[in-house]
Amino acid sequence: MHTKIKFATSNFHKVSEVKEILSHHSISVEHINLKVPEIQSDNLEEIAKASSIEVVKREHIPIFVEDSGLFIKNLNGFPGPYSSYVLKTIGNTGILKLMINIKEREATFKSVIAFCNEKLSSNIFVGEAYGIISEEKRGKIWGFDPIFIPKGMKETFAEMPVKKKNDLSHRKKALEKFVSWYKNRY
Repeated sequence: MHTKIKFATSNFHKVSEVKEILSHHSISVEHINLKVPEIQSDNLEEIAKASSIEVVKREHIPIFVEDSGLFIKNLNGFPGPYSSYVLKTIGNTGILKLMINIKEREATFKSVIAFCNEKLSSNIFVGEAYGIISEEKRGKIWGFDPIFIPKGMKETFAEMPVKKKNDLSHRKKALEKFVSWYKNRY
């Protein structure tokens, strides 16, 4: 059986990743190019849930959204839920400057999928990828991928072939949980 679900985002890179990952589950993704105002919160789950509800209020259809963040341990979880803003303002170069002389470079990429139905009931699915921040940018530029090395690897996400990156990614882990739940209910 082939399923089609709707994904709201204004980030075309996310659309490509999500489509590729979900294609392995016989799920096609219809992209809804929509950006809604985000609530201010230190919690990705709260942000994703509020965004999913806002999208359903506008579109009147079941839909999912995804929010993600890079949490660097020795920067007290910064940039966390502010990752998009930090990427736009100081970028990877700014993060690397903040990490100068920091030996412990542990970081977690976190992805939160929020699926909301027409009754405005939202379900949350979380995936995490653990790793370290590299000493320099490496690989093609998209988000923080050029500075994140997954645990046990030598390459940054940006240096990996798409399939390898997706197999290790926080987004895939969240999507796998979502798919398992979704297929049992729809």
